[in-house]
Amino acid sequence: MPASERSRELKRRRHRKKKLGQLKRKVEKASASEKAHVANKIRRLTTGAEEIITRWELESKG
Repeated sequence: MPASERSRELKRRRHRKKKLGQLKRKVEKASASEKAHVANKIRRLTTGAEEIITRWELESKG
């Protein structure tokens, strides 16, 4: 029997949080091109990606 929708939702949320933590550690040592690559990964991972990208200063605006 499949898990309830709520438990699947929580699992996805926990996975996103874990993955974002890994990406944040990677960004600290990343070059500009690696930061762009990480920004693309974040866009694929979550809907609130643009807010995270600006908060982490991955891309310059202008």
